[in-house]
This record gives sequence, C-alpha cells and structure tokens, in this order.
Amino acid sequence: MSNLSYVSPTDDSPWGTYLSQVDRVVPYLGNLARWVETLKRPKRALIVDVPIELDNGTVAHFEGFRVQHNLSRGPGKGGVRYHPDVTLEEVMALSAWMTVKCAAVNLPFGGAKGGIRVDPKLLSHKELERMTRRYTSEIGLIIGPQKDIPAPDVNTNGQIMAWMMDTYSMNTGSTSTGVVTGKPLHLGGSAGRVKATGRGVFVTGREAARRIGMDLNGARVAVQGFGNVGGSAAELFAQAGAKIVAAQDHTGTIYNANGFDLADLIPHVTNTGGVAGFKGADVMKSEEFWDVDCDILIPAALEGQINEDRARRIKARLVLEGANGPTTSKADDMLFERNILVVPDVICNAGGVTVSYFEWVQDFSSFFWSEDEINVRLDKIMVDALKKIWDTADRHRITLRTATFAVACERILIAREERGLYP
Repeated sequence: MSNLSYVSPTDDSPWGTYLSQVDRVVPYLGNLARWVETLKRPKRALIVDVPIELDNGTVAHFEGFRVQHNLSRGPGKGGVRYHPDVTLEEVMALSAWMTVKCAAVNLPFGGAKGGIRVDPKLLSHKELERMTRRYTSEIGLIIGPQKDIPAPDVNTNGQIMAWMMDTYSMNTGSTSTGVVTGKPLHLGGSAGRVKATGRGVFVTGREAARRIGMDLNGARVAVQGFGNVGGSAAELFAQAGAKIVAAQDHTGTIYNANGFDLADLIPHVTNTGGVAGFKGADVMKSEEFWDVDCDILIPAALEGQINEDRARRIKARLVLEGANGPTTSKADDMLFERNILVVPDVICNAGGVTVSYFEWVQDFSSFFWSEDEINVRLDKIMVDALKKIWDTADRHRITLRTATFAVACERILIAREERGLYP
C-alpha cells in the first residue's frame, strides 16, 4: 500500500484509509494520474523532542510532530492536536486530508498537521504553556505565515494558539499574528472562527438534505463528539427545527427520543466537560449509539469511528462527517451499498479552514470583517464548492467522497505539473 519506510499502514489505519481514497480517484485524473505518487508521500515530516520542567522540578519529555503533506498550492495549513494516541502515521493522514480539504474549497493552501503525544488533562496550566512554547520553538524552523500556519484541533484552543503566536514572534523578533489561526479576537483572531467548522457541517448538511428531499424540521439528529464542531452543528440544526436525539462524547452517551433542550445541554457540557450526567436524557451504553433511530448522523469526534460493523447498523439516511477520517474504506462501501448518503469530511468540515483563511487574510491587511460578513462569505464558499462536487459525482456516477477527491486532486496536481520539478 505504501513503500514509505517509516510507516506500515493497515487498511483501517488513518494513512491506509487515505491511500485507498487516493487509489479510487486515479481513474478520474486523466493525464494528471502520472503525478499521483505526489499525493501518497508527505513533502516533509518532522519529529521533535519536547522536554519541559514540570511543576515538581522533574523533567518530562514528550514526542511532537509536524507534517507538511503538500505545498503545491500555497503554505501548509492544519491544526495541532494534544492527545495520548497521536502518532506520526495519524498526523500524516490528517495533513493529507488537509491538502484535499483546502483544494476542495479552492483555498490557496497546502495541507499540514501537527500534534504532541500527551494527555493535556494531566498537565497544569503552566506546564501546558511550557510544553506549547517548547514545541513551537522546535517546529519554528518550518512554520511561518508564508510557510505553514497551525490552528486549533483536538484538545487545543485559542489560548494555545496565543502562546504559539507569541513564542514564534519572540523568536523572530516581531509580532507575527498570521503564523497561526484560531487566535483570541484581540490578538488578530477572526469573528465566527470558533463555530466555523460546525457551521460548515450544518451548511453542507442543509444542502444535502434538500437534494435528497429531507425536511430538517423534525429531523432526528445523533451527534458523536459534542465540542466546538458537534455542539455548534447541533445548535444550528436545532434552530432549523431538527431534534437532537442522541449525543456521545468521551464522558458518556445520552438519548432522548423527543430531543434535548440545547439551552440546558450546551451549558451543562461547558460546565462539566461532557454530556454525562445531563438530567434531560437517558443514559445509553456506548456501542448502542450506533443503533439509534435517526435521520442524520454526525460523527464529530476522532477518526476511524465508523467501521464495517457499525456501518451495517446505522439507521440514518445522511451521514455528515464533522471529524476527520471518521469512516473506514470498507465502512464507506457498506454505507454506499445501503444507500446512506455520506457528505465526506474533506468538504463537510471545511468551514473551519475556510474561516482560518479569512483570519489569515485579515491579519495581513489588519482589516477585520463582522461575524455576519464572515458567515455570508463562508456559506457561499461551502455551497459553491459542494455544488461543483455534486455535479462531478453525478457526471461520473461516483460517491461524494470520490468526487471531492477528484475535484481537489485535479487542482493539486495541475499546480504540481505547472510548477514542474526543481531542480
């Protein structure tokens, strides 16, 4: 599957899933297929040691990564995650999906991703800051406003972006707000950025529902992952008249056939850190989440959540991939056979990187737009991108995922071909 010496993917691993997605798009690339190996190899992969002094005086070492998958269309763009299961292979796959995602919505970025293998909940606030600053210094030689622009991801937020921006700025000798996106507003952040990914999930979901004749008013929605992405999407679907009947995160799984009162659930999650213990719902076993009777399923947690077994049991008509890589290739085939429409991650959750692009542009110009302006621009980009992808899917009679890859990979490989090889 891959002859890269430093990774041995399986079919269901993140990198293995990505490679199979690339293989499926080759027949639709025409003469550009000669460049397809470009997509199967990251341009640059950096592994760094991140030593910090803990509050108790001892020294701890963490392993950090930054991968730039492809820079043909512009500087790298992609988040940084803090999680105990972070691996080089995972970060490679996430960076590759960022390449495809940026091209799918026609942003002038390539794909990148970063991470540290750590459980951030075990660190104090000051330890988290020291680790972030050291990691930023270690990857500082390959990031920059015109080179590679990190952003928040799993277990990272605006505060961590502020520390990254400050560290990079101190090391380069001038304030560089454009080196990261997802920053606090008063440090050059953009209005609408926090909820942008969830908004993109809603916009693509609304368009998909319209195309398949599903009325959002009264539609039953199940959401896995109730953070910025899942929670924001849930709010917007509820405002459109849908009922959020099931929610699952790392704390537990809850269900209410009549729908949750999000005015109570959102503050509960904010205050307690998860959905567990919410009074307006029944508790379910974790695996029962995949059997919930619903119309729309939103996996917005981690990759690899929908495997072949779970794909057999899903009752939804529409799956909106809020997370990156939540569906394995075999599960994808199973959902297609069952006539369940999947709006793939590389377009469905592209709202976040789109508003990150807006933030980057605003930082360069030092001129900022209102949240209403941001949302109007975001909605138009998402709707236009999905229309082109849907037209491609209809023309070739392929899935939306393969169509998204066809549109995106064509743009990436045209850039590769026109730039040529140097030297």
